[in-house]
Amino acid sequence: MATAARTDYSRAARLFHALSDEIRLEVIDLLRDGERCVCELTDALDIAQPRLSWHLKALKEAGILTDRREGRWVYYALARDTFEEAEALLSVLKPNARRLPTRGSSCC
Repeated sequence: MATAARTDYSRAARLFHALSDEIRLEVIDLLRDGERCVCELTDALDIAQPRLSWHLKALKEAGILTDRREGRWVYYALARDTFEEAEALLSVLKPNARRLPTRGSSCC
């Protein structure tokens, strides 16, 4: 298991930033059952293709999506390993104690 000393917080920030948008989360939800073409995603989300492309780029740069081209169509799928990475990053940040320590007299 990763420890805080070995955690790449820069990577964690990029990953969680990509997950911090409602449209991107909807894209992820749509891809949970397998890959989809950009046109399918555009229709399902009812957004313009340039706007969707901007979100797909952010997800791809974070390693959350993979893509493949078939003729003039691009198909996107989730990168399962990245979700396992996100779980590991969250487990590093999970509190060790159930309650916050009380302030003792030795603290400022």
